[in-house]
Amino acid sequence: MRHLFTTRPGRDYLIGFAFILIMVGLATYQQDYEIILPEIGALTTGTWIYRKAAWINQPVKIFLAPTGTAIIGFLVNQLALGYAVKVYLTLLLILVLLSILRSTLAPSFATGLLPIIVNATHWVFIVAIVVFTASLMIGVFLQGTYRQTAPAPKLQWPTMLGFMLAATLWIGVVWRIDQPQMAGIPPVLVVFFEVAQLPTYSGKLAIKHIIALSGAATLGVVSYYLLGTWLLATLISLPLVFIMLSLLNLKLPAAYAFPLLALVLPTNMFHGLPLTASLAAIFFLGTVYLYKQVMNRLSWTSENES
Repeated sequence: MRHLFTTRPGRDYLIGFAFILIMVGLATYQQDYEIILPEIGALTTGTWIYRKAAWINQPVKIFLAPTGTAIIGFLVNQLALGYAVKVYLTLLLILVLLSILRSTLAPSFATGLLPIIVNATHWVFIVAIVVFTASLMIGVFLQGTYRQTAPAPKLQWPTMLGFMLAATLWIGVVWRIDQPQMAGIPPVLVVFFEVAQLPTYSGKLAIKHIIALSGAATLGVVSYYLLGTWLLATLISLPLVFIMLSLLNLKLPAAYAFPLLALVLPTNMFHGLPLTASLAAIFFLGTVYLYKQVMNRLSWTSENES
């Protein structure tokens, strides 16, 4: 244990954890929940700690993509539209922006949806996004690891189409059952977008992802419910997510967003977050698994016939 923070991974965890606590501490000091950006937890983990090649290959996009989608979500939230319609329109515009930027940075979906979920109305939200994503970008430049990474795969139209089809079905169902608040669960959509781009997706990995996302949502809700303060709940819940992911042998940056998301959710979404996250994860990740299985079976049949 005494050597935990003398190694490079240990120091990265400590710095990343401190960065997130600074964000929550600032929000606590200002008493402004719009400063708490859940996907900064995922971005910090993915860029500074896990150093995901697809995320850090072009550091400037760590700033451009999330900031751009946050502005999209913020502006869409000002429109006189229903909640589910706002979510759908935002997802569509995010895909357009990612195509223009040639980026596959999945957390961009979360930063785009957040202003709708928390009903952000003040420009402090955009300022916070700019400051924290710029800090992450600078940190990646200083690390220098991005120089040894390969470019991320290009965003494919079939993936984009499949993403929107699944989102359309999900939003249609939750709208039909009069539960529009379930339309957008950012960490789940982030994982969905990433695994949709994988060549294969096993059932075992899908189950582990579902457990991790559901567990992280539960830890976030329970921690905040019991402790009642933003900073203390974050201080306790993030290490618990780390332990859970270690037990599952997973590196899943999106899971670290859930404890922060629990801090800023409206009351009508807070208590139901674990169940909503579980159902959304089962639907979206199950869809990817079934699609991959069907495509693999068709490919296998085609090869045998030829």
